[in-house]
Amino acid sequence: MRVAGSPLFAEAQPPRRADLPPALFVHGLGGSTRNWELLMAGLADTVDGQAVDLPGFGQSPPPDDADLSLGAHVRAVGDFIELTGRGPVHLFGNSLGGAVATRLAALRPDLVRTLTLISPALPELPPQRTALPTTLLAMPGAAGLIRRASRGRAVEHQTRALLELCYGDPGRIPPERRALMVAEYRRRAQLPYALDVLSRSARGIVRAYTERGEQALWRQAERVTAPTLLVYGLRDKLVGYRMARRASLAFGDSRLLVLPQAGHVAMMEYPELVADRFVEFLTEINTKINTKIGTGIDGQPQSARGE
Repeated sequence: MRVAGSPLFAEAQPPRRADLPPALFVHGLGGSTRNWELLMAGLADTVDGQAVDLPGFGQSPPPDDADLSLGAHVRAVGDFIELTGRGPVHLFGNSLGGAVATRLAALRPDLVRTLTLISPALPELPPQRTALPTTLLAMPGAAGLIRRASRGRAVEHQTRALLELCYGDPGRIPPERRALMVAEYRRRAQLPYALDVLSRSARGIVRAYTERGEQALWRQAERVTAPTLLVYGLRDKLVGYRMARRASLAFGDSRLLVLPQAGHVAMMEYPELVADRFVEFLTEINTKINTKIGTGIDGQPQSARGE
């Protein structure tokens, strides 16, 4: 689907029933719709899920205006929801996608039914030491340096380094799934714009970390009214677990799931646990909604008020 200035690729998980509520899944820096396949399959009985490739990532080409700022990604996701007519959605975001989802939920609450954030990239200053290589991606000229440094290195070796950064325990990845990851990494590496997109999107999130006032991401988190499920891994090398407490306080209607063995991509490492917790979360939200419908604003049953 073409949104303003950019064609976006989306992948759908066929729902098991026709009456399921819509959900949208937004990947992190360097990711794609494939990051969500396991979780989407696990939720096929619960939501009508679609995952979107942000501009320049996965199967989506770079945007026409070359804008890869956080705001541009937010606009692309918001436009996608509006053009598909599926809003409000249960919105999922991981890492960069978590920052995108947070800002969208703050600015366009009409498009977001609930928010599920997995290791969201919200400002963490100073970043933990293991996240510094990602921070360096934002430096001018980083794409060229990475291109020269990776010359001659096998794709398998580069993929292994990425998995060690993102997973709590890369040894848990089944061989067949690891082979798919290597193939995807090889495909991305052959795209002439891949490193530039990665670097400029990293620069966009770093720039967003420095924004103040109403544009500050933590300030926007406080404005989110959608019920929010926060998922953090204790082995996350990119988003420190110390941020879980701050996020729990910032999002007004939040719940927290901590996975001791998970790293940065809990939805890929422990999709069953994340899916089960989301189903519990959704059941809780629906129960609250039904309770409100069943009583008036004065707390009395509607039947007692003649309605």
